[in-house]
Amino acid sequence: MGRPMRKLLTTIFGAIFLAMLFLTVRASMVRPVWDNGSLMRDPWFVATLADAYFGFLTFSVWVAYKETGWVARVLWFIGIMLLGNFAMSAYVLRELWTLPEHATSAEQRIQAVLLRRASPE
Repeated sequence: MGRPMRKLLTTIFGAIFLAMLFLTVRASMVRPVWDNGSLMRDPWFVATLADAYFGFLTFSVWVAYKETGWVARVLWFIGIMLLGNFAMSAYVLRELWTLPEHATSAEQRIQAVLLRRASPE
């Protein structure tokens, strides 16, 4: 993953974060989140909500694999379950911004983003 790919991924995940921020603020100005109980009677709403949370859970499993400390695992899990794509895009941005300097080849950079961190000794 060279500089152009890193820049592209940063742009994509930054755009996701900003889009979610815009859409959430806009929706909250129309109706607060706790005022949506009637939507639970709509099967498509329930299916869409379940789909989103199963996606959050899937991403959380990867984060738990990647992080080495239990505190980080638990905090990221809570953040992802509460904030969804906000937290997920923030996690990916953090991973992109903290690529190790020693990762010079594309393979090393991809491994640094996707695979487990080295355990602190």
